[in-house]
Parts: sequence; C-alpha cells; structure tokens
Amino acid sequence: MAKRTARTTIALLTVLALATGCGAKVAERAGGDDGKTSGGKAAGHYPVTIENCGVKTTYDKAPQRVVTNDVGITEIMFALGLEDRMAGYVAPDYRADRESVPWKDGYEKVKWLSKKEITKEIVLDAKADLVFAGWNYGFSEGRGFTPEALKKLGVGSYVLTESCRNGGAGKARGVMPPLEALYTDLTTLGKLFGVEDRSAQLVADFKKQVAEAQAGVPADGKRPTVFLYDDGRDKAVTSGAFAGPHDIITKAGGDHVMKDVKDTWPSVGWETVVERNPDVIVINNYGDVTSEQKKEFLTSFPPLADVSAVKNDRIFVLDYVDLVESPRNPAAIAALARYLKGVRGAEGS
Repeated sequence: MAKRTARTTIALLTVLALATGCGAKVAERAGGDDGKTSGGKAAGHYPVTIENCGVKTTYDKAPQRVVTNDVGITEIMFALGLEDRMAGYVAPDYRADRESVPWKDGYEKVKWLSKKEITKEIVLDAKADLVFAGWNYGFSEGRGFTPEALKKLGVGSYVLTESCRNGGAGKARGVMPPLEALYTDLTTLGKLFGVEDRSAQLVADFKKQVAEAQAGVPADGKRPTVFLYDDGRDKAVTSGAFAGPHDIITKAGGDHVMKDVKDTWPSVGWETVVERNPDVIVINNYGDVTSEQKKEFLTSFPPLADVSAVKNDRIFVLDYVDLVESPRNPAAIAALARYLKGVRGAEGS
C-alpha cells in the first residue's frame, strides 16, 4: 500500500507540473523548435477558445497526452488523426470489428490502458493532460470521477456532446440531435487540435453517406416502427431522442418508438414496449450478454409474444460502437436502411 501511495503521489506531482499545458493561459508553445504543432499547423493557431457542453475554455496550446474513455470516443480521436496526441485509451473488449475501420491503425499505435473503469490513478499514471469521456461514458459523480475532480489534479476534460447534461444539475442527458452532437465534437476538436480541414472533410463525408442512405427511403408511405433494446430484464434499457440510435433509426427510414423520451439511455417498462408494438427491434450488441442471448430472451418473454417484431422475427443487430456517438454512426444508418428496405418490401408484398 505504501509503495502504491508513493507512486501515485509522484505521479500527481508530475501531472500537476506538466498537465496544465492544455489549460488556459499557458505560455509554452504547442509544437517543437520549428514553431509547428505535431499536426502541421502553425503554433500561431493558438490560443483558441472552444465551447463544450455550454462551457467555454481557452487553450494556449493543444493537449499533448489525451486519455479517452470508451471505444466510440477513442475512434473520434482516431478518425481525426490524433493518435500522436494520445497517451492511451480505456475501453472494454467489445466484440466490434477493429480491423476493417479506416482508422484501425490507431488501435496499433495507441496504448490500451485498461479494460475496466477509468480511474484517477489510470489518468495520473498516463501523465494525461486531458480526459475525453462522457457522463456515463466514464464520468460519474458516484465514483467521484468528474471534470471538477480532474481539474483539481491539473487535468483538463472534454465531455462527449451526446452526454451533455440537459438542464444544468439534472440527470437527463442530451442537448441536441445525436448526429449533430457527433458533427459538433468533430468540429470542436478539429479547432482545438488545429486539424479543421480534416474535421470538415469528415463531417462532409459523413453527411454525404447519410444522404445516400436516405435517398433510398420513400418520402411518403409508412415507416416501420423501431425499438432499440440495449439490455435489461425487469425493465428495458433503450434509446431516447438524444442517443445515437434515434438518428440512426430515423434517418434509416424507421419511426423511433421512443422519440418522445428526452434523454439518451433511459429505462422503460415492458408495458410501454408492448403498447407501442414495434415492427422491428434493434439489439445493441455488447457486454457479457451476447446478441443471441438477448434475442432468445426477447423471443421467449411472454409479454412480447404478440409484438409485431417478435411475431415476424424482425430483429436486427448492431454493435455498441455503431450506436453510441462515434464515427461509425453513418455506416450504421446505411446498414439499417438496407434492412428496413427489406421490411417495407415484405409488408408491401
């Protein structure tokens, strides 16, 4: 115990001395002796002021040792080409394919710090100057891991926009539509790290991909109703209007049955699912319970026996990283759009 305490204390002192480099009014230059940042932008790009979850912060240089929490957040950094600004990432060993994504090299270049919960100790040991996480995506008041707590250690924070608190001190999350949250983070982080051209190109490419998926959706006609099943037995954890599945379902040509719930990932009673009688159920594939086990539960759960999606075996699976805010959202829209096209065709025959 004494050794661990001493090590943590030394790490804390080191971070306090170095990590404040990502905060406001820091005099050091962002790059090396050539006056450039590692992203190739002139150091004169700084200072920059960004707004994140309603809070404005001025940076005198770009963060140099970012620790990210969760796979979607980590892939936002990879998509922006910011691997060299990362000290590591924390994420469970999700089943999602990491080999076929355009930014797969990031997983080879950046250290996987932990498969468990992110902690202050992990952050300090990594000598992080910024933590990129979200509420319920790492930040937790119950565990004392918050932007305020990190600030006391001299470590900055960037909060995933999907998870921004709605209404200040309230627990409900979400302040804008999910895809807008993704585009906001790409644009804001592009400004912070001096890679605006890359972020702008990503946003344009993603919007084009979404538009192409939507082109196959009839402008009129009935949309299949869709319920997102995350997990849960006594109640169902699902997506509200501010989590990724809402835009994925809607832009893929579906009618999201929980679009009236102004939150990100709420729990609802099964009676609500039965009442809304979705044509399709999308399963979120993650965690210790496999998608096959989730499907078996849904199809054998007596209260759901007469629900259209169960009766017609219309259950579609997407991976966790497809459904939380991440650069995979547009591809998930395209995949679900293809599936819903088949559903519409079957209903029309």
